[in-house]
Amino acid sequence: MQHTLVIIHSLVRWLILLFGIWAVIRALMGVSGKSAYSSSDAKAGLFFMIFLDIQMLLGIVLLFISPFVSFDMGTTMKSPGLRFFTVEHTIMAIIAIALVHIGRGKIKKLTDDAKKHRTALIFFGLALIVILALIPWPFREALGRGWFPQF
Repeated sequence: MQHTLVIIHSLVRWLILLFGIWAVIRALMGVSGKSAYSSSDAKAGLFFMIFLDIQMLLGIVLLFISPFVSFDMGTTMKSPGLRFFTVEHTIMAIIAIALVHIGRGKIKKLTDDAKKHRTALIFFGLALIVILALIPWPFREALGRGWFPQF
């Protein structure tokens, strides 16, 4: 079961990146083009948030069943791999999810389209940067994973 969840978690990462990039590009186009905040802009942020929420649920389950996570902090903090997945990956994921949820909440309250686009760009852009930092990319020493999960 753990292997299957890791595969799903890895695949959802690509959906998050796809929708995150889409949301940031829509916001950037809205800021630079001074266009109206459309339903496509709202959907980009919504799908970004939905897939982050799905990823969080998968991550919570993996947090308790994965051999790459340990709650013995003495051991965890001495091991780069354990520390990354137990502490760094988890905290950065929470920060990214919070940024997207806060951003969407602020956007809903705004009435000015330019402010909506700017808010989306700030919050979704920061979340995307955090997400890029929390992914165990193949080039990350000692903890990198493949570009695609091994079935």
